[in-house]
Amino acid sequence: MTAARAGGPEPHGPPPTPPPAPLLVACALRIEQAALRSGGGRGAAARTAPGYCLLRTGMGPRAAERAVGRALAEPGMGRAPVLATGFCAGLVPGMNPGDLVVAEEIRDPRGTVACDGTALLAEALARAAPGRTVHTGALTGSDHVVRGQERAQLRATGAIAVDMESAATLWTATRAAADGWNRPVAAVRVIVDAPEHELVRIGTVRGGISAFRVLRAVLPAFHDWHRSLLLPRR
Repeated sequence: MTAARAGGPEPHGPPPTPPPAPLLVACALRIEQAALRSGGGRGAAARTAPGYCLLRTGMGPRAAERAVGRALAEPGMGRAPVLATGFCAGLVPGMNPGDLVVAEEIRDPRGTVACDGTALLAEALARAAPGRTVHTGALTGSDHVVRGQERAQLRATGAIAVDMESAATLWTATRAAADGWNRPVAAVRVIVDAPEHELVRIGTVRGGISAFRVLRAVLPAFHDWHRSLLLPRR
């Protein structure tokens, strides 16, 4: 028979499980942040779901690296899944403003980072934005706005879309994972211009407005992806 410890209660099972890490959603631009804050699908509950942090990084890969690194260094963020989102340029002829891109992997000169839950995200986005085409494939990074012939050059590498922050965001996220944790990462982008629909400035023409409306609608799909990560693995 084991005696109880003097001066204290007997233990009752293992310590409580800590709450799951929040989802960090990173975007670059104020207009993207505004879309995500004002959107969320049906009802206010989708916009205020617990365990969700929206981070505006600023434009470009260096700004994304700094902002995401600081956010993930905060207490409780060591195992936070990270999802990069916002607008992008489509590389494939036939793409239209408002189409969605789910990255299977992101690329930049450092190499590639594989994304998690691509099929689930694509299905959730199709529900959140019915009538919009969802493309899956490689998303490549750039340190400048891509126009003209450079689109075709990037398309020849096998990429289907390009933006300036997703690669930097996910590289930073994987490096900052706590204790060797394999942090889940993903990237979802809304096409704001494409080979046949090149924009001069976001928000000034129909394509930019269309992309803004789509980005407003997709937050429930991000929550679906986050919840799927909390389910037991078989």
